[in-house]
Amino acid sequence: MVAGAVTRQVGNLPADLTSFVGRRRELAEIRRLLSASRLVTLTGVGGVGKTRLALRAAAEQRRAFDGVWLVDLSTVGDPGLVAETVAATMGVRDEAAACPLDALERVLSSQRTLLVLDNCEHLRDACAVLADRLLRAAPELRILATSRQSLGITGEHRMKISPLPVPEPDRPLDRRSLELYDGVSLLTERAAAVLPGFAVTEDNQAAVAELCRQLDGIPLAIELAAVRLRALSVKALVERLRDRYRLLTGGSSTAVPRQQTLHALVDWSFQLLPAAERTLWTRLSIFPSHFDLDAVEAVCTGDGIERDDVLDLLDALLDKSLLLREEHAGAVRYRMLDTLREFGRKRLGGPAERRSLQRRHRDRYLLLARRAAAEWFGPDQLSWSRRLNLEQANLRAAMEFCLHEPCEAEIGLRMATMLIDPYWIPNAFYNESRHWLDRALAAVPRHTVLRARALLFDAFLALMQGDTAAGLSLLDEGRALGEELGDRDVLAHATLVAGLAAHCVGDYPSCAELLNRALAEQEAAGHKIGTLMSLNTLAATVGHLGDRERATELFERSLELSRSHGERAGLAWNLTIFAIHLWQCGDDERATELAREGLALGRVFGDRLNAATNLQTLAWLLTRKGRHADAARLLGAAEEIGRAMGLTPTRVKRLAEFRESCLAVLRSVMGDKALGRELRRGRRMTLDEAIEEALGERAKAMPARPDETAAVAEPTRPAPVTPAAEPSPLTRREREIAELVAQGRSNKEIASALVISQRTVEGHVEHILDKLGFASRAQIAAWVAAREAGGRP
Repeated sequence: MVAGAVTRQVGNLPADLTSFVGRRRELAEIRRLLSASRLVTLTGVGGVGKTRLALRAAAEQRRAFDGVWLVDLSTVGDPGLVAETVAATMGVRDEAAACPLDALERVLSSQRTLLVLDNCEHLRDACAVLADRLLRAAPELRILATSRQSLGITGEHRMKISPLPVPEPDRPLDRRSLELYDGVSLLTERAAAVLPGFAVTEDNQAAVAELCRQLDGIPLAIELAAVRLRALSVKALVERLRDRYRLLTGGSSTAVPRQQTLHALVDWSFQLLPAAERTLWTRLSIFPSHFDLDAVEAVCTGDGIERDDVLDLLDALLDKSLLLREEHAGAVRYRMLDTLREFGRKRLGGPAERRSLQRRHRDRYLLLARRAAAEWFGPDQLSWSRRLNLEQANLRAAMEFCLHEPCEAEIGLRMATMLIDPYWIPNAFYNESRHWLDRALAAVPRHTVLRARALLFDAFLALMQGDTAAGLSLLDEGRALGEELGDRDVLAHATLVAGLAAHCVGDYPSCAELLNRALAEQEAAGHKIGTLMSLNTLAATVGHLGDRERATELFERSLELSRSHGERAGLAWNLTIFAIHLWQCGDDERATELAREGLALGRVFGDRLNAATNLQTLAWLLTRKGRHADAARLLGAAEEIGRAMGLTPTRVKRLAEFRESCLAVLRSVMGDKALGRELRRGRRMTLDEAIEEALGERAKAMPARPDETAAVAEPTRPAPVTPAAEPSPLTRREREIAELVAQGRSNKEIASALVISQRTVEGHVEHILDKLGFASRAQIAAWVAAREAGGRP
């Protein structure tokens, strides 16, 4: 797909970063460094606030970028999954057999993006390779990394993050002077949160200054200490901390190093807890990321912790700021900060206890994977999809344990195969699924039915990525093993994969023969997913061979199978492919109905590839109806969605041919200029806006458009009129630039003011002129003045 200018912002930063204290100098320095360098790494000891500072800096500069993405690497243990994690975070599909870095390069090369790589220290080499490749491929990319040490690549600017400023010893200070120190401000704010009314007074100001000095200005240490002010005065807390440091240094009078300061405070917090809370803290450290109450009850109970006590214990840890409560998709989850998790793991009772907890953790998520696989083809698909996406880090940790622990690899292989239908395929996580299957297959060489099934799954995934050579090799190995074992189910699955392989290489007669046999075998065995896959691929194949009547009958059967079981993820694609078939048959009315239904259903699952495909289909249908401008906008939207996912124009050859044919018709009717304008408008739409327009939900809200004849003609350039009664057609960023143009600023001056490139400003000005139908910057200035006079933003 041709990359278009991106003017809508995307990203995943938290909407609101509350209670951020100080760091104005650091934020200004980060802003300066990012304008001068393309890679800035924030380094510093654990607990110093690198992550929150990076998030705040990114949030402040969000408007200077087309997209800002936070990639949390703290839960990634395998260096081989770093690029995969970045791609998954950005929604880039890894459908190509090559490294996901290739898709990331394609996506990032055409837009101005800020990528925040958080917690790189344990994956330093992999992060360095990723950053180096992406920066070379994407000239408008900026990377802000956090790590305990720099990445060590050319062009990197390292910025060491120091603790918050605290008062110097023996320096007389009054209350007003104290409040100028960020460390004191943070302590005051956090203390007031647990002890309403807390403030720095003449009576406690000396103790407050001493407390902040003892805590070395480390934000995490200050936050943990503030919790204790609920039960202790500031002076008493200072004395208790002094005793802890004395124990830590064996009575030495020398200052405690900062990392030891934090360790001492965390250890003191740990020792003050009742035994059950200490035990739960250490056991919770087995979770690599966030987790829910059910998981804690399954993994952490027994030996001093009763199931009925878990919720109260979690509440106690939350109350002491040792645990965080989060909401994900309406579900309550808990998370422990990395520093506290590391401390908890060190307090486990040795390797035996850790292995026992890891095994219980693995068993919990193995059970979850088994249930998801068993219940996937049914009405609970959406809840399972959301649940498994939340548990990504835990599923990875469970499989990693299997592959490292002796005699557990076969369970890891079983778990990876269970996740194929409900997790890997719906999310298009093809590279990651092959990563786990390949590792597990190498660790489990025994000739078993499980191995044969895994080989065939691996073959299917390779074929879906266009890696035909690997797919056929894996298919041959899996089929041979099935024949050796005499397993009918394996051989039936091999027939299905062989039919898919024939379809992938364009051997449609062989594909039809194999899939007819596969369909009978899958139905006889009661395999619903295999039956659905056989029906859909066979329908597309016989349709290609000219038997449209049978193709329609097979598509109808696939719809009935999905609807009768309440299955929706497969149904969304059944509707999508069937709509294309009906369009080819000339049944435009039903094709439109099915494409819209597939689009709405795919939207529920967040399937952007489904959205792009249906938008294209609806564009073809609109073209045939003579609604050329509408069709062009939907084509532009589909193009932008595909570009953002890293898809190539030739991903599906026939769809690419249909698209080019549609564009040729539109170009002949509308002319290059009008077509280009509508394509750009489509590219600027958000995904939701494009879907709403395609479903007809935006029609009433949209201003009247000129008729198609006017669209073909060369538009005139009217003088601007007061548009007070109309909403602005410009995006927020475009309005900002229009206002600066009205002030008489040059593109270079605008770029400097907004911390963006001059090339980006030029693109925005072009879009503004295009949207408003103007030919000069003077007309933009007059338009802005007219809107201001009419009281419109």
